[in-house]
Amino acid sequence: MNRNRILQLGLTAVVALALYAGGFPLLPSLVAAGVSYLMFRIGFGLIGSFARPIPEPPPPGELRRVKLQFRCSLCGTEVRMTVANDEMPDPPRHCMEDMEFVAPRME
Repeated sequence: MNRNRILQLGLTAVVALALYAGGFPLLPSLVAAGVSYLMFRIGFGLIGSFARPIPEPPPPGELRRVKLQFRCSLCGTEVRMTVANDEMPDPPRHCMEDMEFVAPRME
């Protein structure tokens, strides 16, 4: 077990014992301890995610996932790009003109 899991279980045990010693019945104390354990897990996970470094971008030439939408200004054709070799690739051409970038729609 890692150190965070031991700390979370210890804090949960303290909560359960404090509630039981304070006069609460056993079953509600155990339910409260379970809920507090879940809250500790979520909280430690959220705070721990801030400490993890951002992964390096893939090497040039390797395809990346993108979600970009382009529209032809002449005929109105729309294209959604899902993979590209760059985070912001050059727009595709349609009707012999570069297509315009369209902000992603809220769906």
